Amino acid sequence: QVQLVESGGGLVQAGGSLRLSCAASGRTVSSYAMGWYRQAPGKEREFVARITRSGGGTIYADSVKGRFTVSRDNPKNTVYLQMNSLQPEDTAVYYCAAGAVPATTTLAYDYWGQGTQVTVSS
Repeated sequence: QVQLVESGGGLVQAGGSLRLSCAASGRTVSSYAMGWYRQAPGKEREFVARITRSGGGTIYADSVKGRFTVSRDNPKNTVYLQMNSLQPEDTAVYYCAAGAVPATTTLAYDYWGQGTQVTVSS
């Protein structure tokens, strides 16, 4: 079992950047494929990005492609989401998740963090 804690959220102006971190404890994060999701008020949780166990394979939602970058540092047991050129529509609670296989569906992930709020002002 693994516990996940996100950090790095906050308030930023449009065009700005944030880097989210997802720190794992318990089982080593290298045992899992990792995903990032977000949920805006009144909307369903949506896929943002995912990364394979080794970090060699990444996939992004079309809405963030070219602006967001997912990476991982397995020795540090941490996964990151670098977010650039942020827009008000990126405002949401961002969650990291761990699962056995890399996927875009929430059903593939067994463990979730508590989320971190990202607010982008116009």
